[in-house]
Amino acid sequence: MRVFDPHIHMTSRTTDDYRAMYDAGVRALVEPAFWLGQPRTNIGSFTDYFDGLIGWEPFRAARFGIRHHCTLALNPKEANDPRCVPVLEVLPRYLERDGVVAVGEVGYDSMTPEEDTAFAAQLQLAIEHDLPVLVHTPHRDKAAGTRRSLDVVRESGIPPGRVLIDHLNEVTVGMVAESGCWMGFSIYPDTKMDEDRMVAVLRAYGTERKLVNSAADWGNSDPLKTVKTGRAMLAAGFEESDVDAVLWRNPVEFYGQSGRLELSDLDSEPGATFEGNSVLRGARKEP
Repeated sequence: MRVFDPHIHMTSRTTDDYRAMYDAGVRALVEPAFWLGQPRTNIGSFTDYFDGLIGWEPFRAARFGIRHHCTLALNPKEANDPRCVPVLEVLPRYLERDGVVAVGEVGYDSMTPEEDTAFAAQLQLAIEHDLPVLVHTPHRDKAAGTRRSLDVVRESGIPPGRVLIDHLNEVTVGMVAESGCWMGFSIYPDTKMDEDRMVAVLRAYGTERKLVNSAADWGNSDPLKTVKTGRAMLAAGFEESDVDAVLWRNPVEFYGQSGRLELSDLDSEPGATFEGNSVLRGARKEP
């Protein structure tokens, strides 16, 4: 089973997670910029974080045989903090960097006017930089937040096929399926979706335009939830080709629209890639 996790926050994870993911079949991932748990108080905190996502983290992942990509944005939660909003001014120069395969996570947390402004502005940045968009749907009042997100996407003029609406569930999948946008599902302990519910959604709606992610981060989460969903699909009677579509081909197709996916030499031994990267040459190696 080959696996591409399209939404996982590896900055929050350990090298043991990378080893376990590789052993389970994960060969590529996308790490969206997100809220770190502790409020950021100045724009320098964002730029340091972005530099890590495009520099150090791809190097660290490659040491364990996994190809790392990222999405960058001002996340919805921090769009409400005036100290963070200036990141929108520096974001364009980061959106030109290799390995940045989408603008995200954008969208809603509390559905405030400030979030409206940041969401619309970053959809326009995606259009200007010819990048897809990863949209976060709110944890509270998810149905209303998803409908509002779809309205903003339509108003922006970005093609729906270049938009991934994430953190969906049984209540919201239908409206996104009708919109033409891609559909993302986070398989996450205690909250969001689980493997059996995901299998039921796939039975009802099919595998087209569906992406399954672990959304693993600093909370109670599991970076192998993608693999476990694949196993649940097989146990439920899905074909291996269906699993490959959901766990590999679909994320490759969606993020491939950026023109920046790098998936060559994925069969190399862990640590064999990125060793000669001129940007990271001389970076401290883990013992």
